[in-house]
Amino acid sequence: MKKALVLLASAVAMSGAFAQQASAPAAAPSGTAASAPAAKAGHERNVEDRIAYLHSQLKITPEQEPQWKAFADVMRGNGQTMGELFKERRAATNLSALDDMKQYATIAQAHADGVKKLVDAFDPLYNSFSPEQKKLADTTFHREGGAEGGRRHHGKGKSGKAAPAPASDATVKP
Repeated sequence: MKKALVLLASAVAMSGAFAQQASAPAAAPSGTAASAPAAKAGHERNVEDRIAYLHSQLKITPEQEPQWKAFADVMRGNGQTMGELFKERRAATNLSALDDMKQYATIAQAHADGVKKLVDAFDPLYNSFSPEQKKLADTTFHREGGAEGGRRHHGKGKSGKAAPAPASDATVKP
């Protein structure tokens, strides 16, 4: 069960990672009508790409499809929630330090809520896995450093030195 929780925490990291990836295209031509739909489409494509990758990597069987669908739907919902919160964060200008902290707290709480939902959805799926699939899941999530490809944030990196604190809206990472 502990491994499943670690796996799920890694997987929910996707939600924030996808939202952060979507922020780059949207931030470029600020104020253009086409930039928001393009960013949303890119974000949704990233979520769907990740879902398809995991489906293939974990060798989901037809019998596991109902559990998989529930898990994938939670991933989509989490990605949508985080994407909207990051969009609001990018749009907010001239925030006071207090308002900025409140906004960060909202995002962090949404992330925590998303992790819980993902754990709840992944538990029955993981428990339906064959020993080979469990090993694939454990390796897939561990090897990739979760969903963010091993990026380091908050805390100590491989060198043992504290990692620098992020300085933008990309600070919200699991």
